[in-house]
Parts: sequence; structure tokens; C-alpha cells
Amino acid sequence: MTFLLLLVTLTACAASPQDLSGKMFTFPQETNTARVILTPTPKQELNAVTVCHRSFTDLKREHALFSLATQTYTNAFLIQWDETNKEMEPHIRDKKTEYRGQDYKPNTWHSVCTTWDSVSGLVQLWFDGQPSMRKYVSSGAIRGSTMIILGQEQDTHGGGFDLKQCFVGMMSDVHMWDYTLSPCEIQKYVDDLNFTPGNVLNWRAMEFQIIDRVLIEDKLMTCH
Repeated sequence: MTFLLLLVTLTACAASPQDLSGKMFTFPQETNTARVILTPTPKQELNAVTVCHRSFTDLKREHALFSLATQTYTNAFLIQWDETNKEMEPHIRDKKTEYRGQDYKPNTWHSVCTTWDSVSGLVQLWFDGQPSMRKYVSSGAIRGSTMIILGQEQDTHGGGFDLKQCFVGMMSDVHMWDYTLSPCEIQKYVDDLNFTPGNVLNWRAMEFQIIDRVLIEDKLMTCH
């Protein structure tokens, strides 16, 4: 009975939205298990997406920064760094495009925002506030049950993790919208000003579940 009560309490805690302002998830080691499952605001379909996050790592291999899968598309909305080709790769509905030229320095906080519209099929990457060119990647809505994971890259819906694709480092300020943010709103996010928080994922009211060794810590910034 005691164990059952503890289990219910833990489940309730995990399901309650938390304000993570000033906090970060720390992924301290290379594993194929450690991850954070984010619970989005339920949507029947996504006709447009903006995802913004900040990350800090010293990895010198490929790694996933944001992984959204459905039963139909394991890479429904994936942001991944390809170390071999030195490029940021947005994957939408299992199609990908590549962005090169980003100064993805190790041991530095970077802001990455990615916008996509299902009608035009165009994706755009904003790296540390600098916009990339708009590229065609995939048209059509993202439908079905979504599984959103930080720390691992999904090869199946909610699983299929590869040790050499996991994220090791710190991550913060994850927001997701079901529309494309304007350049001004993205700049407000980058500058940490008064921007409109995500209506699908909101760092200030986040429902999530931590699996294995991931820590919630105060966000480490440079002392000025």
C-alpha cells in the first residue's frame, strides 16, 4: 500500500505543469536511456510548427537536439547536428534538409529556432538569432499521437535510441508553437525578452517525465 501511494504521488508530480524558468535539464553522461519526455498540449494535427531551445555541449559527434515522432513518421520533427558535415539538419515528416555555416562552438550556449509551414513545405532555421535561407522540405500536416523527447533520437515511436546519437550537455528554454513565429518574436526569444510562450510546449508550464539520469538544475550562465 505504501509503494502504491508513493507511485501515485510520483505520477501526480510528473503530470503537474512546472515552471522551469531559470532552470535547465542536465544530461551528464552518454547513455541510450536517459531522456525527458515532454507532454504537449493536445493537437489533432500540426499545420505549422516553431520550436525554439537553448543548448550547451562539447560533443564532437552527431546528436539530436529535439525529437518529435508519430506512429507514421519517426522523424516527424527532428533537429539534429551532423558533426561529419558540420550542418544542422531539420527533419520534417521523415524528409530532411541541411544548413551549413553555423558557428556551432562547443561549451557555448546556442539558441536554435526552427519554423515550418505545411502548406508551402518551407523550413527556416534561426541560429543564435541569425536567419537561414528558406528551404523546401515537406508539405502536409503532422497528424497522430506525438511523442516528444529530449536527450535521445527516436528511431521508433518512443524508442529505438542509439548511444552515438544521444545528447550530452545542458538544455533550457524549450518552447513549441503550432504556428510560425515572426522574426521579431524569434528575436525576442533569442534576447530572452518578453516573448509569447509556446502554446504546444511552454517552458514556464511544462509537463514532463524524466527517465534515468537527467537533472534539473539552476541554469548556468557566464558571470559578468
